[in-house]
Amino acid sequence: MKTIKGPGIFLAQFVGGAPPFDSLDALARWAAGLGYVGLQLPTTAGLFDLEKAATSQTYADELKGRLAEAGVEITELSTHIQGQLIAVHPAYDELFDGFASEAVRGNPSARTEWATREVMLAAEASRRLGLAAHATFSGALAWPFIYPWPQRPGGLVEEAFAELGRRWKPILDAYDEAGVDVCFELHPGEDLHDGATFERFLSEVGHHPRANILYDPSHFVLQALDYLAFLDIYHERVRAFHVKDAELNPSGRSGVYGGYQSWIDRPGRFRSLGDGQVDFKAIFSKMAQYDFPGWAVLEWECALKHPEDGASEGAPFIKDHIIRVTEHAFDDFAQSGADAATNRRLLGIG
Repeated sequence: MKTIKGPGIFLAQFVGGAPPFDSLDALARWAAGLGYVGLQLPTTAGLFDLEKAATSQTYADELKGRLAEAGVEITELSTHIQGQLIAVHPAYDELFDGFASEAVRGNPSARTEWATREVMLAAEASRRLGLAAHATFSGALAWPFIYPWPQRPGGLVEEAFAELGRRWKPILDAYDEAGVDVCFELHPGEDLHDGATFERFLSEVGHHPRANILYDPSHFVLQALDYLAFLDIYHERVRAFHVKDAELNPSGRSGVYGGYQSWIDRPGRFRSLGDGQVDFKAIFSKMAQYDFPGWAVLEWECALKHPEDGASEGAPFIKDHIIRVTEHAFDDFAQSGADAATNRRLLGIG
């Protein structure tokens, strides 16, 4: 059995224009100073050159070396933004165009091609960096139809998932060649947002071995989904882990859907670690039980607390929850030393 690696931190929410948040080297030193040993790197924040990392082993090695000097390593690369753009319903075209390269804005098919190429580059970059897993979103074609009113026409959801499978299958094959797992963060706004939708997708891609899950319990709290039972069901496909807290406090005025309110007023909202309702002791126990092979990575999002406070509290929180797995059974001291012949005699089958 393996002990979870960590603590790590996802840098997407911390990149900014002022030091130490304005460069990868400064961010690495900042994170290491807080106690983090791993960085999950967004590929759209200008922290490094994705294409160079995909095409130059020298560049990839230099990138790893720079981070090692600061005392950290890369946990995973992230293409959440590009993954979102693999599949976009026309209702969201204008909103999501800002995520894409200027050259493809206003052209949905070109935008999908651009996003696909970016995610493919991340496969090769991950291979050169020696990474085992990759974090991303699935995109969404069926999301506007999530509530079955008006009644959905027969076959609508099936066709959406069939198309999603057609778009992702070549990407999954490329990751298989690179030896890297694609870990979809199951997230509202994506067609893959819970176990049922993940199963739909798996069936469309032939239960592809590289189609896996980034487990983030906060999104399940906001859906009123049993996030511990989820691990019992899907642990074999969980290959990445965002440690993020949340709370759901429904009232007589609003519940899971949130009433179009801002994050601070919604019954369901993300919180800094330890400030929400997630039972992380139980989660880390299940991660140890099921021999999770990856990293515990803080993704900080909170409607109340300052991000720097959330980051400084996150490293010791994760470190304190990581279970160093035992190398032998607790009752080994009482071994009887019986052999096969003794066992048969004890069973009366001598």
